[in-house]
Amino acid sequence: MAMQPLDRLPTIRAKLGSVIVFAVAVTILIMYIAVGFALRQSERDRELRQLLGQAQGVAALSFTPTGDPSRSLSRVIGQVPNPVVVVDESGKTLAGDLEVPPTVNRALAGAVDTATHGRTEYLGVPVLRQGAVVGAVYLSHRLEGSGPAGAIGGTARFVRSVWWQFLLAGAIAAFIALFLARLLARGMTQPLRDMAQAARRMARGDYKASVAVRSRDEVGQLAEAFNRMAGEMESLERLRRDLVANVSHELKTPISALRAHLENLLDGVEEPNPEVIQVMLQQSERLSRLIDQLLDLSRLESGDVPMEIEPVPLSPLVNRVLREVEVAWSERVGGVEVRNEVPADLPAIDADRERIHQVLFNLLDNAIRFTPPGGVVTVRAVRENGSCEVSVEDTGPGIPKEHIPFVFERFYRANLSRSRDDGGTGLGLAIARSVVEAHGGRIWAESTDGRGARFRFVIPAESSAGREVGLK
Repeated sequence: MAMQPLDRLPTIRAKLGSVIVFAVAVTILIMYIAVGFALRQSERDRELRQLLGQAQGVAALSFTPTGDPSRSLSRVIGQVPNPVVVVDESGKTLAGDLEVPPTVNRALAGAVDTATHGRTEYLGVPVLRQGAVVGAVYLSHRLEGSGPAGAIGGTARFVRSVWWQFLLAGAIAAFIALFLARLLARGMTQPLRDMAQAARRMARGDYKASVAVRSRDEVGQLAEAFNRMAGEMESLERLRRDLVANVSHELKTPISALRAHLENLLDGVEEPNPEVIQVMLQQSERLSRLIDQLLDLSRLESGDVPMEIEPVPLSPLVNRVLREVEVAWSERVGGVEVRNEVPADLPAIDADRERIHQVLFNLLDNAIRFTPPGGVVTVRAVRENGSCEVSVEDTGPGIPKEHIPFVFERFYRANLSRSRDDGGTGLGLAIARSVVEAHGGRIWAESTDGRGARFRFVIPAESSAGREVGLK
């Protein structure tokens, strides 16, 4: 693509200044023409006034107070630059060589007479003595043209007469325009320069750079968007570092346990009995589960997992999940009562069965994990306003308020003193959030210290909403 003329300029300030100077020049040119065309008649009026003054001067010197012609008519006429003729009251030429057309005769009737013949304009002035017409003086001058050509000529004459005034006005206007353009460009481009500098800092890994927002126009909106982007990138970079650190820690725990048992077996400290092998198997399963969940979470957040939308009755699905939880927590569920209070006649929702199963399992697994023996975990669901809301409530110690906004983050634990050896990976709630959001819904946590926690999620019940978000 060919480079435009303005694209050759290196800065926005230069481009803006060039545009303003060009606009000022065009405005001055148009002003020259418009004003000259509008005032072209004033030039003609000025010439007529000059002719009238000359004619009146000749008339005053051409006749004596008694009305007789002056003897110095030739000398008086010789001082007039325009063609002139002096006639008596009968129209007889007394002096001068100007031929006056017959139609120009009102001066002898006592009135100032003007007429145009061809490209010559005539002016007649009567000579009055004691109230009587004793003669007339006629002058003529050449017109530049008539019609459009005459208008152009008049305009050109006017412009030539006042060109230096226009030139001075244009120079002053251009100087003021350049000064204002510089101030305007400096204010407009300062955020852009700040963003360029901040972008260079971000390229070096410093995501704390921000741009001062000085206006509400498009540049100000761009600065605000840049600041939001910088904040999001800083947050993403922090999450990336935390993810690497957490994944490394989570992988290190089972690997270290496996390595310790293997070294003990090789050194003969432990015997390869079923108990040792069972522990090693549990650690390998935990390692495999962590990797599977990481891959699953990555696919969900990138939208690479297609959703198989179908009618899903919630009550039977909750019963199935409860049976699986009982198997997983066979040594613990006996001390925790799990209730399914989802109405059996609740209409089915259009969703991905396996993904909703995964959400329910993760929420129930998390609730049982933090519910002491003798506690209760309750699952409820209700349909309203075209959506279905499901809640999982426990009677555990609850979640401190300052931790609630972060419970759905990867590897986040509200109780840092709790051991990670209970099998939890810290990814269950993050996966639940990704699945719910993939269905076009939202999930959140509520808690009161010492009175348990409640996890609730809402998803659209109509198939169109589910497919629109889930089928990426």
